[in-house]
Amino acid sequence: MTEQSSTFSESALGKGSASFEDCLLRQGDTAPPRYRFVDPDGSYDPEAVPDLSAEQHRDIYYWMLLQRRYDERMVNLQRRGEMGTVATARGQEASIVGASFGIEKRDWLLPYGREAAALVRHGVSMRDIMLYWLGVQDANRLPDSNSLPFAIAIGTHLPVGVGYAWGLGLDDEDAVVTMMMGDGQLSTGEAQASMNWAGVVDAPAVFFCLNNQYAISVPFSKQTAANSVAQKALAWGLDGIRVDGNDVLAVVDAMRRARKRALEGTPVVVEAVTYRIEAHTTNDDPSRYRDDSEVDWWRERDPFDRYREFLKSEGIWSDIDEEAMEAEIDERFDEAWEEVQAFESGGVEELFEYVYDEMTPELEAQLDDLKQVLEERPDVYEYIEERPKG
Repeated sequence: MTEQSSTFSESALGKGSASFEDCLLRQGDTAPPRYRFVDPDGSYDPEAVPDLSAEQHRDIYYWMLLQRRYDERMVNLQRRGEMGTVATARGQEASIVGASFGIEKRDWLLPYGREAAALVRHGVSMRDIMLYWLGVQDANRLPDSNSLPFAIAIGTHLPVGVGYAWGLGLDDEDAVVTMMMGDGQLSTGEAQASMNWAGVVDAPAVFFCLNNQYAISVPFSKQTAANSVAQKALAWGLDGIRVDGNDVLAVVDAMRRARKRALEGTPVVVEAVTYRIEAHTTNDDPSRYRDDSEVDWWRERDPFDRYREFLKSEGIWSDIDEEAMEAEIDERFDEAWEEVQAFESGGVEELFEYVYDEMTPELEAQLDDLKQVLEERPDVYEYIEERPKG
């Protein structure tokens, strides 16, 4: 029998005390502070902000604008009946783009549903994102990027991400796995088990939570009694940081620091505190569960307004042609949409081909049975064709 070394230490037990108050752990009455450089009115300390070039600032603004314009046009397509249900990110652009600028191309990005700009920056084609929302399986392969498809089933991508991060660590790869999630995902067992295991194995993992205050119709205050998402990291031995998610510079810097800590062996939970201005998806009516006054309060703290004021103060805004940027983004969108319309989906074989790398004998038999049914009953094709994508 192999002898196992013990990691026991008396100091890990903590000191003993007869004082209940001394031993009681409390979260306090207020949430932890939000990491921030630029205030909502655009004011900031020039000595504190990250050192980025004018070109980097321009790129950040471009990608924030791409996220917003992409969302607007996808909603227009959906309203015309040309697109499936869509989840938009209006009001959350600084969080999504800031997280993207905080990681490297060699890192892995696991999205959850709203991060179009981050995915495109990471090598995913806009065509594939559109096809995904149309329910086309081909869009799930993403061969040219270190990304996985959107994880619509809440929390399911987190164990996968931690497992992959663990593998990267075992192989001494200089890369991390960033898992994007909403605040509602922290209520799942998958999230808690994933964070626990990430801490145990020192996985190079970053849990990036877009705390947009709602899990569909449930406000954050009704999901948890905790004051923040970031503090939950402590229960699993992780680091946590709470960031003003509408300050794109703070998000960029926090993510860069979180990435460095994750590579050093301490996974990090980054909570970007932001707000979902629009509906959960195009299938949702937020007026049924929140007041307009709340939405208006957050509209006044729009991440674009804040960043524009910063760029003006830095003398960078005069070199940014927003109209030209938007025209370029529209052209990019139009080209992707043309590719989507030209895409020819495969036959019923697609239901079986992508389950495993190679079809199992059972799947081959099922496919043969389906083909036989279609040969005997060609009218079944009418039902296949009548069901719209998305």
